[in-house]
Amino acid sequence: MAKHTRHVEGYNGTLDDLAKAVGNMTYDQTAAFIRKLADDIKHQADSDMKRGRKKLAEESYNAAERLYEARDNMQAAWKICEPYMKKE
Repeated sequence: MAKHTRHVEGYNGTLDDLAKAVGNMTYDQTAAFIRKLADDIKHQADSDMKRGRKKLAEESYNAAERLYEARDNMQAAWKICEPYMKKE
């Protein structure tokens, strides 16, 4: 697993810019991004649990679960606005 960094590798913008860029995607794509982030955090939690880092793993599992809930909300928002979106 890669070492945790304090920046997004390969991205030179600020975290604010990154958040705005993700937030400006269509809701289905934002939901997909959130799912991928949740999956990665859950994978890290699995690794931490295997290493005996129970408290860290539990917090990471909690964070992943909240992200999955956020993904579900974004998917619901997409279903509302999808009929009004222009086809690319």
